[in-house]
Formats: sequence, structure tokens, C-alpha cells
Amino acid sequence: MGKNKLKKFTDINNFPNVIQPDYKSDIEDFKYKGRWNTGFFKNNNPLVLEIGCGKGEYAVNLAKNYPGKNFIGIDIKGDRIWHGAKKSLDTGLNNIAFLRIQAEKIEFFFDKNEASEIWLTFPDPQPRKTRIKKRLTSPQFLKRYQKILLPNSPVHLKTDNKNLFEYTREIIAQYNHKMYNNIEDLYNYTEDNIDPPVKNIQTYYEKSFIREGSKIYYLKFSLNTDNSLS
Repeated sequence: MGKNKLKKFTDINNFPNVIQPDYKSDIEDFKYKGRWNTGFFKNNNPLVLEIGCGKGEYAVNLAKNYPGKNFIGIDIKGDRIWHGAKKSLDTGLNNIAFLRIQAEKIEFFFDKNEASEIWLTFPDPQPRKTRIKKRLTSPQFLKRYQKILLPNSPVHLKTDNKNLFEYTREIIAQYNHKMYNNIEDLYNYTEDNIDPPVKNIQTYYEKSFIREGSKIYYLKFSLNTDNSLS
């Protein structure tokens, strides 16, 4: 491991806005589960998650633009989280935190109805059929989100991967989830029925995709709580 990477891991061990649970002791009794707002943020603002946040660009910009909400960027890669956590500290953002966990474990760290919104921004499309269950919009993951989201809360997907976009549309239809936006070419979409941060916030890689002429796909939907996902 390089010195720079080691320094980042040392840093995040001391960053007050980074939570790194000890799975052995925390997975069954995580101290902030059901208490993120009262225990960590010290307010009752809506809680928004970005799952697979990478360097946290999207979560940080959401926190800047929406001070009346609390944001948590979730990723397992500590050297990636470092970037968003440091920028948040340097700019004095107190409505954002970073949680270093595997996304598959998310229901152990949030209580029923605790989150009000989920963002999935350019997640790994997991193209191999053997890894379909790892897709962040698979039925397995949607079932996890169902456990922690308030009813009718939005889930956002932004991706440059057409296959992931089409797969997610099929899952939404198959399980009778409610679709709000179904956009095949976001930056050539002229209707005004999308949330402002969908276009106004762009990650470094998103800007690169746009310059290269790639389409950006976008879905907004909420989960059908009457269905049992499997």
C-alpha cells in the first residue's frame, strides 16, 4: 500500500464525519441505527443516502445545496471516502457524514422508515450474469431499501450504462414500483418535471461522459411496499 493511501486511511480514522463500524460488535447493535438524526446530526431533518458514493462528489454537492437535509455517503472504499469527507470538513459542512460499509449490510445500520431518499449515481453496472444480485437496483437491494425507506420515498438512478438502465426499468415494472421519471437521454430532455440536482450536480466522470457524447440515463421511482421482493 502506497504512503498516500496509508495517509488517507490514517486521516479517516480521525475524521469526525466518517463512521467505520466494527462488524463484530456493531452489526447487531449499531449505535446510530434509528438515531442518526438525534445521535449524530442533532436535528430532525430528512435523511438522504447516496449508496456507492465513491469520492462523495454528489453527496457533498447535495449537502451544499440542501442545508435542511442530512446526507450520508456510503461506500466500502476508505481511500475514496477520504475525498468527500475532507472536502466536507474543509468547507464546514455539518449536514453530511460518510459510512464505510458494504452496501449489502445497509439494513443493519438504518432503522425502519429512517431514510427519506436514496441516490444511486453511476453505480457499478455489474454486467456479468453471475453478479446480477450485486446490482444496486436488483430485487435483493430494493428489498433492503424497502426496509429502511419511508413509504413513497424516491430512489434516483443516474447511469451511463444502457443495460443497467433497461434492467432497472424491467425490475420496476415487474414489481409494480411507481415510476416518476424514465429518461433515456437526460441532457436532451426538455421537460421541467425533474428534481433540480439531477442536472445541476455532475460528478467528474459524468462530465467526462458528456464531453465524450455518451448518453446519461435517469430513473426516479418509489418502492411498492405491498410487494414482497425476492
